[in-house]
Amino acid sequence: MSTPTTPSGVPKGWLDIIQFYSQRRLLTIFLFGIASGFPWVMIGSALSAWLNELGFTRSMIGYFGAVFAVYSVNFLWSPIVDRVRAPFLSAWLGHRRGWILLCQLGIIGTCIAIASVNFQTHLTLAALLALGIAIFSATQDIGIDAYRIDSVGEDEGNVQSAGAAMATAGWWTGFAGLGAIPFFLSDLPNWDWSHVYYVLAGIMVLLSAGVWIAREPKTQRGLKQQEAELHYQQIAAREPGKTLAMTGFAFALLGGLIFAISGQVTALSSWVSDLTGVLIPRTLWVLWFIIMLAFLTGLVMALVHLQRQAERAGVADLLPVHRRHRIAAWIVVTMIEPLAEFFRRSGPRFALSVLLFVLLFKIGEAFLGRMSIVFYQEIGFTNTEIGMYSKLVNWWVTIAFALIGSYVNMRFGILKGLFIGGSAMALSNLLFSALALTGPHKGLFLAAVISDGFTSAWSTVAFVALISLLCNRAFTATQYALMASVGTLGRTVLASYSGAVVDWLDGNWAVFFFLTTVMVIPSLLFLWSIRKPIQRLEDESRAQQR
Repeated sequence: MSTPTTPSGVPKGWLDIIQFYSQRRLLTIFLFGIASGFPWVMIGSALSAWLNELGFTRSMIGYFGAVFAVYSVNFLWSPIVDRVRAPFLSAWLGHRRGWILLCQLGIIGTCIAIASVNFQTHLTLAALLALGIAIFSATQDIGIDAYRIDSVGEDEGNVQSAGAAMATAGWWTGFAGLGAIPFFLSDLPNWDWSHVYYVLAGIMVLLSAGVWIAREPKTQRGLKQQEAELHYQQIAAREPGKTLAMTGFAFALLGGLIFAISGQVTALSSWVSDLTGVLIPRTLWVLWFIIMLAFLTGLVMALVHLQRQAERAGVADLLPVHRRHRIAAWIVVTMIEPLAEFFRRSGPRFALSVLLFVLLFKIGEAFLGRMSIVFYQEIGFTNTEIGMYSKLVNWWVTIAFALIGSYVNMRFGILKGLFIGGSAMALSNLLFSALALTGPHKGLFLAAVISDGFTSAWSTVAFVALISLLCNRAFTATQYALMASVGTLGRTVLASYSGAVVDWLDGNWAVFFFLTTVMVIPSLLFLWSIRKPIQRLEDESRAQQR
């Protein structure tokens, strides 16, 4: 039975809205969202609290968060998740669910391992295990995001917005709702953080139940990818030398992945060994930024070449195809075509503009979030109070406003949702400045948490709905991972310096949170500059679902 809707496809009436959001696929997306958010507790708030109680400095805690940079490069291996089946599991569970379960098993194993490590004597090992959790979690996100988009039809724009809300609500349930558990446990007698991490691993085991509840989405992805391969087989037969260059570029992307991960390992190892202080992480990340910009420049040049080759191949007679042409075509379609198609369809200028907006939008929120636990502890709140206000209260606020935000997006559009959520997100950070000036005032703490949860949920739903709208269903995992990775880049690499900024300000938290407010403004100005093409995309999506 279909859900009653308005002519624009928006559900009307409370019962109809409840029925709309209770669809099995949306509830499955919610469960996967929980599994996506929970690993951030292991390497985020819980780990920050553990390190802080062990006596590490704010700068050290901030740099330890550099493991989150893995989320900003996961688009480099997302083509593998898109095209290669997970060993053993995909044949049993399906392509998407197989990858999700494989990554969840990896998260469980590394969480158990980090619980067994003595941070005082084996800090390097602990850092590398945290990096392992991040890698498995970032790969899980590729599969979960692709599952969410594939579960919704291309003509169901409103359901896609609702899916973004359920994913956001689920993520915050894992991060904030379940994330309160370690703070409550850590305040119990005879409980230390190593015991807490064993519990976190057990919770992740329970969350893997979502894989068994989910249904593998049925798509035309394989057929579309096969058509693209046939197309590039002809290009490979006609221009073998240039095709070799294309495959070489694909391996260059793989080399970029290896460099990023090895650079991350080197940075962490150098820092925790205290061999070169914080200069190595700073230098490596500056170099990493330069290399990534070079890759993007090379990518745009390759896209122009691929487009011209495709136009010429389309008017010529078919040529015989050999094994080497098939291999080259598979590599090109797997590693390059997802990005090429995104730039061709959107146009290089708009595509790069979208990526720049995505990079800037969440930086201020990320700086605030990375240091929030340390801030709460320093001004005098207990771990139980932090768990109650920062996690549990924030959890329910986020769920409520994620759903409200998605409904507003369906009624008034994603673009307005981005402006409303982004503006409110900037202003809400000022409440944390007030809290820094007044000290541990519970009423102000509650107001700041509620405001932060509201603005974060509202802006995130619109943000996720926008980048989901931009994805081609033939390359869902890769294109979504590209845009999400760019967004995570600003939230992780730059936010890893948040502790250093607080130290540079001599612990002036009020000024720090004011700076996080200012950080949001450039993204809103940039959003205004690209509002027209985004509005056209929304209008086309609405027309398609009528």
